[in-house]
Amino acid sequence: MFAFCEDPSTIEGLAWFACYLTSGKHMAFYASFGTVLLLLAITAPVALFFGFAGAMATRSRLLPLQAVGRIYTSMVRGVPDIIFFLFVPIALDQGLEWLRHHAKCPDWTEPIRRGNDFVVCTEAKLPLSTAPQWVHESYGFVLAVLAFAVVFGAFAANVLYGAMRAVPRAQIETAEAYGMTPRQSFWRILVPQMWVYALPGLSNLWMILIKATPLLFLLGVEDIVYWARELGGSKTRIYAYPHPDWRLYYFLALLVFYLALTKVSEIVLARLTVRLSHGQATLGGEALRKADA
Repeated sequence: MFAFCEDPSTIEGLAWFACYLTSGKHMAFYASFGTVLLLLAITAPVALFFGFAGAMATRSRLLPLQAVGRIYTSMVRGVPDIIFFLFVPIALDQGLEWLRHHAKCPDWTEPIRRGNDFVVCTEAKLPLSTAPQWVHESYGFVLAVLAFAVVFGAFAANVLYGAMRAVPRAQIETAEAYGMTPRQSFWRILVPQMWVYALPGLSNLWMILIKATPLLFLLGVEDIVYWARELGGSKTRIYAYPHPDWRLYYFLALLVFYLALTKVSEIVLARLTVRLSHGQATLGGEALRKADA
């Protein structure tokens, strides 16, 4: 970034650190913090959508749909998270390539499965080898988001299903007595009130999601853990800025980042809980009523 950084071997002291901390790899390290925040911003609503769909399926009166909801939530809860984080991207990637293979290479006669190898024609590869680097990175990031959403969506489905059951049945019966259809009472009575019951569980899921973001490293995404290990490790002469093992300091910076992110989340969630508790027949709502009185 600086003009005097052209030859790192000729600089030392603060000038060396200025060049070192503004190198291209460090810029990628700084950008990776945005990757983590972007993952959280996208995964949370997608996982909530999966969870809401799973909860609705579980409480459905149609037995096949109810079975799908229960199998989804039970399967994900019963299998270690890391297995799904590794399985979902591979399964989606191979599934999409298999479909593209049959569509783009109908004359292919060789088997796709060859022992442990999965071989498709060049045109069916995702992404194409000629695609720019940002396409490859974006594709891997999307697969990672889907993997996170599938896992945390199952846990969110359990939370939302329990929250729906926690809403007093008398309120639904009152809505039906006033002439509301089951659909109207669901969307106008049940859904607005269930959030105050679901928020404690969803808050815990959010905190777990934050702590799970380092698993991006296992999915091949160059996240903050990847760069902390790369930049903090001892460098050899092939690197422009060799230094001793500084991984302790890099991971200490990650510790501070995650603690700060968790603290901000706690403040936001606490304010959201207060807002949702107003007028609700819960312990939080009763405390607010007495405080106002």
